[in-house]
Formats: sequence, structure tokens, C-alpha cells
Amino acid sequence: MGDIHMIVKNFRESRELLDLKQKDLTTLFKVHFSTISGWETGQDTIPLRHLIKYANHYGYSLDYLFGLKEYNEDYLPLKIDLDIISNNLRTIRKKHKLTQQDIANVLNTSSSAYAHYENSRYLIPTTFLFNLSLIYPKFSIDEVLGRKRG
Repeated sequence: MGDIHMIVKNFRESRELLDLKQKDLTTLFKVHFSTISGWETGQDTIPLRHLIKYANHYGYSLDYLFGLKEYNEDYLPLKIDLDIISNNLRTIRKKHKLTQQDIANVLNTSSSAYAHYENSRYLIPTTFLFNLSLIYPKFSIDEVLGRKRG
């Protein structure tokens, strides 16, 4: 299991393997290259929507980008569906007999804030999603987000 810095490392290394410069990604993300630089230095967290867009565009699994797997797997492009994500978050939490408060404690947030992710109100943030991988064994971010294998 990696740490949160694996996202930074794998994002940068995957971009370099594609022979892309930071400025090449500015069009895809519609951000200034200094934003991408901030993501790659760990100064800022890459928003989950941007990681999904990158994974879809360049054919990377999110589990690989998050450092949960050492190899890239073939997945179909993902369209964000909050209902699927919230259902999967709720299902995995209940499977492990945890309460929303238990999860909130690990994520250092309130149970009411975490409930928004299980109730389809908001997309779970990148760092929270990664931290769930520290709680659950054999956790797959691609699967929790509802991404289908290619």
C-alpha cells in the first residue's frame, strides 16, 4: 500500500512516460501550468475530477495513479455518477461493520460531512478517497467509483 505521495509520483511519471510537458496538460484541464506544477510537487491536491479525466484520456487505472497497484489495468472510461459512488461507499462501509462516524474519525471530518458522500450530495475528495484505502483491505478506487474493466 502506498501513501498519498504516490499520486504525485505516479501522475508525474505517467505524464513523463507519455512524453508530455506540464504545459501540455493545461488544455485538458483548463488550468494554468503552475496549477499542474503544484499538483506534481504535492503543494496542492489533484482534484478527483481531474484525476478521472486524466485516467480516461490517457488510459490509466485510478488504482495505479493512487499507488494501490504497481501496474496499470485496462478500464473503460468513467463517467462520474454520484449515486453509484455513494452506494458503493455505503456498501463497503456496512460490509466492514463500520459507522459513518467511524469513517469520519479516520478522515478527520464530521459524520454529517461524510454522510454527504454516501447520500450523493458531493463527490468525495481525492485525499478522503485515498484514506479509505488505508481502512479497507483490497480497496479499489476504480471499483468504488463504478469503473468497468475494459
